[in-house]
Amino acid sequence: MGLSANLKRWVQHPYSLWVVFVLIAIVASVQGYMRLQKLVGNVVFTSYNNYLIFKHSFFHLIHHKDLYILYPQEHWDLYKYSPAFSLLFGIFAILPDWLGLMGWNLLNTLSLLCAINLLPNVSFSTKQYILLFVALELLTATQNAQSNALMAALLIFTFCYLERRQYGWATLCIVASIYIKLFGLVAFALFLFYPNKLRLVGYTLFWILTFALLPLLVVDAGQLQFLYQSWWKMLGNDHAASYGLSVLGWLHSWFGYALSKSIPTLAGVFIFCLPLMYIRRYQQFFFRLLMCCSILLWVVIFNHKAESPTFIIAMCGVGIWYFTQPRSALNTALVVSAFIFTSLSPTDLFPKILRENLVVPYVLKGVACIAVWCKIIFDLLSENYKISTSKNT
Repeated sequence: MGLSANLKRWVQHPYSLWVVFVLIAIVASVQGYMRLQKLVGNVVFTSYNNYLIFKHSFFHLIHHKDLYILYPQEHWDLYKYSPAFSLLFGIFAILPDWLGLMGWNLLNTLSLLCAINLLPNVSFSTKQYILLFVALELLTATQNAQSNALMAALLIFTFCYLERRQYGWATLCIVASIYIKLFGLVAFALFLFYPNKLRLVGYTLFWILTFALLPLLVVDAGQLQFLYQSWWKMLGNDHAASYGLSVLGWLHSWFGYALSKSIPTLAGVFIFCLPLMYIRRYQQFFFRLLMCCSILLWVVIFNHKAESPTFIIAMCGVGIWYFTQPRSALNTALVVSAFIFTSLSPTDLFPKILRENLVVPYVLKGVACIAVWCKIIFDLLSENYKISTSKNT
């Protein structure tokens, strides 16, 4: 039996990717926890700094401190999520670091695995290849102990539950994503494709109110109001900080663009909305699926703070798009480029000289995903995708 046949047989095994995703979480956690710490002045910096930011935000919350200022004696960088996220992270914060870190990483990796496995009208083997395709990018995200894999999972869960008309779960997922990172708002575009919009609005308002008031379990109303004001102020200041591995970063590095960040973003909104003009296509499953892929890419490539670990979200969009659509030379070239420049380039498998002199300065990690997003928009506008009116599985 040849290597390709063995690989295909292994991929088809129902538990193969479960093992891979659990190992990703465990290996990344052990690597992060055991890696040598850096001493800068009197402050010790760890390689799992993001986890420490989330952990300490819980204790700052219950001790009525400002969540959105620097605490250099505990970690570097700012906490940027909602007060509700701080409270919910207490599940991990109360554990020893090694155990909490592993639990957090397992939540991210297994949530993404479950979300992709929940995709309707997609065969088991296709789901397995999507999971295998994103595994390397997932490792990068998990090594940074960030929430991006969980964000990708929540957005995909939203689509899956909408397809099943399970609106309570769908709205829970989308609102939860917003209370982690505000760009989850873009996924509200999916609501256009489904009936009973008043129910969707009702469930959404319920979850928004629930998450907004959840911190009242540990703080008073005045402190909660202060925290929301501080969060908004921090986000406003953060907006001007960088270009990221985004459309803005591409325009800046390739063409020297240094004007308003709003112009490219508004152009992106306009282009994103163009396929929505074709209302009759809303009944087509693969139109809806490709719009979900477009969202997964859009929230990254138009995010001025996009960094390398964020791209697990975009690569989920790339993988779902490619493996659920008819093969073509162009699609294959785009997906190979995305894998090389987005997933492979940050690793030691990629030549360092090319990474430092080509990939990083020319934002190629982002450019590859920008190209895929443009192709998805073209496919949506030209109806160049599988045609199916199937709604549920």
